[in-house]
Amino acid sequence: MNGNRGTGSGPRLYAPAPGWTLTSDVVVVGSGVAGLTVALRCAAAGAKVTVVTKAQLDDGSTRWAQGGIAAALGEGDTPEQHLADTLVAGAGLCDEPAVRALVTEGPGAVRRLITTGAHFDADEDSGEILLGREGGHHRNRIVHAGGDATGAEVSRALIEAVRAARIEFVENALVLDLLTDAEGRAAGVTLHVMGEGRRDGVGAVRARAVVLATGGMGQVFSATTNPHVSTGDGVALALRAGAEVSDLEFVQFHPTVLWLGPDAEGQQPLVSEAVRGEGAHLVDADGVRFMVGRHELAELAPRDIVAKAITRRMQETGTEHMFLDGRHFGAAMWERRFPTILAACRAHGIDPVTQPVPVAPAAHYASGGVRTDLRGRTTVPGLYACGEVACTGVHGANRLASNSLLEGLVFAERIAADIAAEPAAPGEPVIPEPAPAPLLASEARYEVQRIMTAGAGVLRSAESLATAAGALERLRTASVEAYDRDGKTAEPCVETWEATNLALVARVLVAAARRREETRGCHWREDRPDRDDQRWGRHLVVRLTPHRTLEVRTTESADFPPTRGGDRDTAPIVDDGAAPYGPASHGPAPDRTASHAVPKESL
Repeated sequence: MNGNRGTGSGPRLYAPAPGWTLTSDVVVVGSGVAGLTVALRCAAAGAKVTVVTKAQLDDGSTRWAQGGIAAALGEGDTPEQHLADTLVAGAGLCDEPAVRALVTEGPGAVRRLITTGAHFDADEDSGEILLGREGGHHRNRIVHAGGDATGAEVSRALIEAVRAARIEFVENALVLDLLTDAEGRAAGVTLHVMGEGRRDGVGAVRARAVVLATGGMGQVFSATTNPHVSTGDGVALALRAGAEVSDLEFVQFHPTVLWLGPDAEGQQPLVSEAVRGEGAHLVDADGVRFMVGRHELAELAPRDIVAKAITRRMQETGTEHMFLDGRHFGAAMWERRFPTILAACRAHGIDPVTQPVPVAPAAHYASGGVRTDLRGRTTVPGLYACGEVACTGVHGANRLASNSLLEGLVFAERIAADIAAEPAAPGEPVIPEPAPAPLLASEARYEVQRIMTAGAGVLRSAESLATAAGALERLRTASVEAYDRDGKTAEPCVETWEATNLALVARVLVAAARRREETRGCHWREDRPDRDDQRWGRHLVVRLTPHRTLEVRTTESADFPPTRGGDRDTAPIVDDGAAPYGPASHGPAPDRTASHAVPKESL
């Protein structure tokens, strides 16, 4: 490809030089709800869009979403009530302006998704859209499809729309690094096509705007609900490009994941929160409902509270799982409302109709990610982030159930609007010299997972995190020393790039978790069991230096400062210390009257 030869903007993956080039206005990396919505909106505004995705278009995390999309659509429900529930779940660290944008614009975004072609469950007689309820919500406000297959329906509708719009896409392509011009503005990406598409090997897509929508990083742990492709590639790319990431210590462990045995690894079947929303009970081996009395919502408490309660009960009883009991639903309800979960359980020899389902927490969702403003802009000009890869501030220390798909919809539309309003083009990309840093061997992936599961899982302490940090550093140092001594590194390929990405995001997660000396949301420190608003009512912001060390700083409050000026008018990031913190207002107490359906025509 053409461009100026130079040193690039910082650390990069060891990879061959690009051998082919595409040119577009916007390159979107990822094909879930966030990425495809950005692509559709940008294309509708007249931009040439290229979507780059790691596997097939429907292989990301979106299609695995069971519960649904949260939005204030029901009679008597309001964005203010949705705001209040989100702020409570976020445990004092939500950016309130971001949450307000989410809940206010959410209903319209859902309506536009329906217009795009998504079909949600409705009452057979009245045609009213059915609304479910999940943990942390005081209202029935969860739009769902196929009972428990909402993500699959959203993915289907968006993919059909992308194909109809003739948007260019490149499948089986692992993104490697950001291209930038001489001024440091994003100018495209490098990527490796894995032999299945029209192009093979390392290439580049040049564009005036780059949107990261790469999903999560659940594969950093041994057991996760995330698919195999969720290796933190977007966060790692952003770090190497000099962008800031935040809140990576807040990894949500879903409370009810199907327990497949003590040695099970990789992607585990999720048992949706909606099962508890319909009335299933969490019980121990003796049939005791241990959530009753622990929280006013019992089994429908926010996820961090339920996950902690399950883990604590497992410790108290010396068992490896609890049970989710929905036998009182009957076969007809299981088959109608939860066909996907029913099939998954039966595939593993468990019949929820006749027996309780063994469940345990597993890594599910990254509440943090690449730091953005309310227009999805990162701290690198021209680089945007959306969906799970981003940290917009809406989730705080713990995501409220079914706010993830909503965030993807709302902030995708905001990003598309910003790109259309700022058509500035970057200069010629600076072609970096080959990176002098080594890659980790492919088997390091499993070592990272074991380290993180043991030291930075549901339960953490100063000791466990120090052990994890030391093990990760030894892994990195061994590869660097071997490279310095022999000039050798692991062969550049998908497996070694993924292992290297996972090790980088693991380092950041552990560094942030060590620094946050409190328990808050889904960050549980056994040695620091209390929430400390005075010292830690703030965010941790991490940046990778050109020397591949981590710079960790704090914000002055729960509100994020601007990424590049504009939306957020708050105090700057500071080096450390205990700045004063004022808790965000949670608004009026929500009305607890349930509303189960909303007329379809009102959408």
